[in-house]
Amino acid sequence: MHHTIKFLLIAVMCTGFFASASAQAQVKQYWFVMLTAGNNRTQDSATAAKIQEGHMANINRLYNEGKLKVAGPFGDDGKWIGIFIFDPMAIGCVTKEEVETLLKTDPAIAAGRLAYDIHPWWTAVTGSFVPGKPVKNP
Repeated sequence: MHHTIKFLLIAVMCTGFFASASAQAQVKQYWFVMLTAGNNRTQDSATAAKIQEGHMANINRLYNEGKLKVAGPFGDDGKWIGIFIFDPMAIGCVTKEEVETLLKTDPAIAAGRLAYDIHPWWTAVTGSFVPGKPVKNP
């Protein structure tokens, strides 16, 4: 009887290990970008509004190209301004350097209003990120 309990315990432990290994195999890496306040936030309100307009246009362009999966601001006055999540399966987002090149196309980053910090980030492939470019509604 004692050997049966040992066997069951080992079987349960191995099942947990293989289930865990299987779950780890089903994650995908993205590029997580934390946007923070840049060193140059002294623009007058009209200039800041124009930069923000360009920032939003750039976000829409990157999203429509299938490169940017998530973008958005935080709702408090903390040091984190917003986030971007890039899909490394999209052309031009494979490496950290490529993501940095894309970030520099953002008028708010180019003007110094925003700064960024890039990190590889992993999530389950069963998440809500659909591969490829968004589908346009007719």
